[in-house]
Formats: sequence, structure tokens, C-alpha cells
Amino acid sequence: MNWTVNDLHIILVGSLCAMACALPGTFLLLRRMSMMGDAISHAVLPGLAIAFLVSGTRTSWWMFFGAAVAGILTALFTQWITRFGKVERGAAMGIVFTTLFAIGLILIKQSADHVDLDASCVLYGALEYTPLNLVTLFETETSIVQIPKAAVVIASTLLFNIIVITLFFKEFKMASFDPSLAKTQGFRPMLMHYLLMTMVAVTTVASFEAVGSIIVIAMLIVPPATAFLLTRRLSVLIATSMTVAVLSAVLGHLSSQALPYLLGLPETTSSGMMATAAGFLFLLAWLFGPEGLIKKQTGELEKPPELELED
Repeated sequence: MNWTVNDLHIILVGSLCAMACALPGTFLLLRRMSMMGDAISHAVLPGLAIAFLVSGTRTSWWMFFGAAVAGILTALFTQWITRFGKVERGAAMGIVFTTLFAIGLILIKQSADHVDLDASCVLYGALEYTPLNLVTLFETETSIVQIPKAAVVIASTLLFNIIVITLFFKEFKMASFDPSLAKTQGFRPMLMHYLLMTMVAVTTVASFEAVGSIIVIAMLIVPPATAFLLTRRLSVLIATSMTVAVLSAVLGHLSSQALPYLLGLPETTSSGMMATAAGFLFLLAWLFGPEGLIKKQTGELEKPPELELED
């Protein structure tokens, strides 16, 4: 395996993407809405397609706007179908995201000859090609420091997520665990709900070009779920989720380079192996964690600890 600077760039982009997804994914998990991340990551596709058709460009701001609108509409449609159609929430999500996803694919396919937007890239990403599009951070007489443009976009999204969660941490926490109490104390649980949906939508579109929608789903759900098996303290839960996300990116890329060579198999994609690594880390936590299967089998586990909110 020949290690180059491109491998570092791939790991950088994958790690930033994984952390950006893990932050809102943690609150989706706490609200028992993890599959809403799946729904939004698929449903933003028509928003992306329409934004491209209207603007004729893949400029990030147009894409972010289209994705945010589609994400909020997904949450609204799901809420309406659940409330007025008397349909279970999971079924409502399935109805909304499959319909919107199909509309998005049709828009892309019908306009394939006129627009530079590839459906396969949206689904699977192009992480291995991100080092080909570099931007210069700074330049001196003796050296030049460049990073992938995708890293800049996703790092900005990660920073946005960190700022929003830091500013509204108390509101997010209260709305996640006790919406009724939050409402009586003057908070607006639904406002927090739609702000979270917007974060998921923006994070999804920022990650599309690098890792695709399939991997975004894994990073939204698996690292927070793994962290939940290891800790019940909220601040530690968030930090652990982001740590698992980074480990998934690093181990995934290393595996994509080493395993095919060792096993004599064809080459595989880094983004796919990152999702696989995330699943492997979840398996380890499920088996050997504080509430893991091993302790349950040996009788060492007495009672699962309650989630701690005093942060």
C-alpha cells in the first residue's frame, strides 16, 4: 500500500463529514427520530435538482437553500400526514421521502443532457476524487498548503452545526427530553425541531459530493447509536459520537486500502468502508460495552443507567 498525501486528504474530508453528521444525528437519536435523517437525506434530492435547474449552477448557497427547503418540507409533510392522516410516524416518513426521492431522480434523469448533475454521485459520492480539487490555505516562499475544496465546505458546515448546538444547547436538550416542560418554560420545541431538520438538510447537501447520500445516512445514525451504548451523560455522548465518527473515517479508509490487497479482492470505495467501519465499531460496543451482550450473558449488568441531563 503506497501512502500519499491524497490519503490524508481523503481521511480529512471523511472525518469532517462524519463529525458534521454525528452532531445533529445525536439529537435525532435522542428524539427517537434517527430515520428522519434517512428521510431527509433522500428527500433533499428534488431540492438540489430544482435549485440547479433554477440557478444553472452548483454554487453551494443555491444548493444549501434548495436542500434546506426540501428538508423542512419533509419534516412538515411528515408531521401533517401523521397528525391529519392518522398514519404512524415511520410510515409517514416512508411515504414522504420515497415520493420526494423519486421526484428528484426523475428530475435529474430527465435533465441529464442539460445539467451537470449525476445521480450516481449523489448516491455514492466521489471521495477518492476530492484531492483533485484543491484550494490554497496559505503560501510561503518555500511551501504551499492546500486542502480539498470539499474539506472547506464540510468544515464550514461542521462549524455551523457546532455554533448552533452551542447557542441552543439548553433548548435542544429540553426539547429532546421533555417538549411539554420546554413549552411551559417559554421554549419553542417545534422551532428547535425545524432548526434541527435544517441542520440535517444542510449537512446532507454539504456531504453529497464527497460521500453521497447512502454514507450520510450511516454517519447520521451509527456513531450516535454506538456512543449511546457507551455512555448516558449527554455532553460525553456528543463527544463520544464525534470520536466514533472520526475513527470510522480513519479505519474505513485504511481498510479500503489494505483489505483488498491482503485478501486478493477488487478495490473498494473509501466511503463504503467508512460506513462498514462504523458498523464494526457499533458491533464492538454492542458486545463489550457497559451494557453489552457479554456483560448481560455473564450477569454483571444489573440495571441500565438512566440518561444524565445535568451538563
